Amino acid sequence: MGTSTTDAIPAGIISADGHVCEPANCYIDFIDPAYRDRAPTIETQDNGTEMFVVPGMRRPINLGFVDGAGFGPKEREERAKTMKFSDVRSAGYRGTDRLPFMDQDGLAAELIYASVGMGITMHRDAEYKDACMRAYNRWLQAMCAEAPNRLFGLAQTAILSVDGAIEDFTAAKEMGMVGMMMPGDPLHEDYDHPDYDALWECAVDLDLPICFHILTSRRGSLHAETRGHHLNNFLGIIRAIQDVVGLMTLGGVFERHPGLKLVVAESDAGWLPHYMYRMDHAARMNYEGGIIDGLSKLPSEYVRSNVWATFQDDETAYHTGDFLDHTHLLWASDFPHTDSTWPKSRSLVEAHSAHLTEQQRQDIFRDNTARLFNLPAGDRSWRMEAA
Repeated sequence: MGTSTTDAIPAGIISADGHVCEPANCYIDFIDPAYRDRAPTIETQDNGTEMFVVPGMRRPINLGFVDGAGFGPKEREERAKTMKFSDVRSAGYRGTDRLPFMDQDGLAAELIYASVGMGITMHRDAEYKDACMRAYNRWLQAMCAEAPNRLFGLAQTAILSVDGAIEDFTAAKEMGMVGMMMPGDPLHEDYDHPDYDALWECAVDLDLPICFHILTSRRGSLHAETRGHHLNNFLGIIRAIQDVVGLMTLGGVFERHPGLKLVVAESDAGWLPHYMYRMDHAARMNYEGGIIDGLSKLPSEYVRSNVWATFQDDETAYHTGDFLDHTHLLWASDFPHTDSTWPKSRSLVEAHSAHLTEQQRQDIFRDNTARLFNLPAGDRSWRMEAA
């Protein structure tokens, strides 16, 4: 990839979805002074534990959920009873402290998403949300700068307006961010509306993928109403992500902007082939030849060309090759969240991908993410021990 050895990411896996545990000063120190007195912060609860409190949001954010990698259900439950910010591993908010955890898991680099910021995407005060996201971006830039060839940030934007979002995308690129973490619910119309065309063209021009992560839409919230067992909610949180794929595909966004790169994060990947079939089936049932008005090909063809998916331990993802190009699969560890594969990522991916070729493994565990996000990966192996 033409990268100098001094700047290149070392050998090892590149995780397409890691997270921070925002510290108390993330917002207070970096937010616009007009919002400083009500910036999100960590507060002691009645039971003595500490949680992140965001004014205007009904529920505080449990620190044990944010920093839960490597703990079993019972251990997490016990830890949550006394959890304070001092118990949060500093790997979640200090770039240099994160590196030993990455090395232990075979990770050469990570793309970094927000955690508290996931909830803030659903805040109903748009101006406040915008101020928080700008503060977060400033803080994240400083954190990633501690390990510039191993940590790569995804900025956030509230999309107050299309023109404002274009400024956010431009600023993110100038700050060294490699993609944009999108709010699941827009403030104006929906993302397939022609008003957003200028923004999507900006994303193409800047070569910044737009990334939709689970739990960033009220329809895909952990607190959304569900039927039956509470785990049914967990099964349903990917529905909001599927809606985004359908929205952008059927709404003609990829037809109008063929260079747009859409990433669906932490929603797994095994469902994509069936979803592609389902869209094609609906198109053929309702339109001659399956060509929807405003489109020039079947819906599944846009997914193949414009959608990438991150996944952790979704073993079915490795068996989608007959329907989905493996170069659109992005492996991720989700560290330090409870759903993370840390510290057993290496053994897990070795077992799950044993039937794949070595080139397919190289792509899924390293090169796909590097190519998509323009990371300085060089020609190094996904196997850290190969260094």
